Amino acid sequence: MTDYVIDVTGLTKRFGDVVAVNDVSLRVERGLIHGFLGPNGSGKTTTLRMICGLLEPDAGEGTCLGLDIRRQRNEIKRRVGYMTQRFSLYADLTVAENLDFVARLYGLPLKRAAEQIDKLGLGDRRDQLAGNLSGGWKQRLALGACILPEPDLLLLDEPTAGVDPQARRDFWDEIHALAADGLTALVSTHYMDEAERCHRLAFIAHGELLLEGNTEDIVADAGLVTWTVTGPGLNALAASLRGRPGIDSVAAFGNALHVSGRDADRLDAAIAEPREAGPQAWQPGQPTLEDIFIDRMGSGA
Repeated sequence: MTDYVIDVTGLTKRFGDVVAVNDVSLRVERGLIHGFLGPNGSGKTTTLRMICGLLEPDAGEGTCLGLDIRRQRNEIKRRVGYMTQRFSLYADLTVAENLDFVARLYGLPLKRAAEQIDKLGLGDRRDQLAGNLSGGWKQRLALGACILPEPDLLLLDEPTAGVDPQARRDFWDEIHALAADGLTALVSTHYMDEAERCHRLAFIAHGELLLEGNTEDIVADAGLVTWTVTGPGLNALAASLRGRPGIDSVAAFGNALHVSGRDADRLDAAIAEPREAGPQAWQPGQPTLEDIFIDRMGSGA
């Protein structure tokens, strides 16, 4: 029997007349990095907060770490490391003082806080005020505080938003190292490159779960056909293609266009004339996660 760290069904949350999360079911296996992909405002944060006991669902049920998300919320909070979108440590305390505070809060020896500083490469910054750290180092400090009490599950809510590419890469290397040691992580993001670093993905939009699986299965099961177009006049070409029957999305990727549709015959008919008459080069391609993301956002399905 698969060991699910998170196993929730039908989660729904309303704020007044707004349905933030609608009938979301999610399973996360132990020891995996599970990506939670979706645009801003899609319901990712609300879902995470229901899973870890910070919000009570209006509907739905399930378990987190084998504990009931309604009846055992306090126990869940004690065993989950939750890293919020915003830096939530004390800006006017040093790196060392922040981790010492977390250690005291959990009744841990201060020696463990000192070890965490060295483990995450924060030694040269131990006496620096947290508020003066760059975005990447703030996130590393926040992660250190999050894992200091040795949680059984990490919930990371867009942990690298606003962080430079090298700091993002370093952060993800650390998450993979933690997963290799057996820690489970559910990570929300809207970055495609981060989604591709996860073992499994769930895609949420408009409060509803649209897709779930590993990257290869999602791409294979999407039913999307994509052509890659290069050459001159791509902006004008894109404008002429959008809205044609059989074309579901047209998106720029660097110096190329990705033209996608769900019906191969209708897509082929839609692009036949510009493909033959235009100066651009057309090549059949494999749809990417971003192609699928754009397509699903456009269709809402």
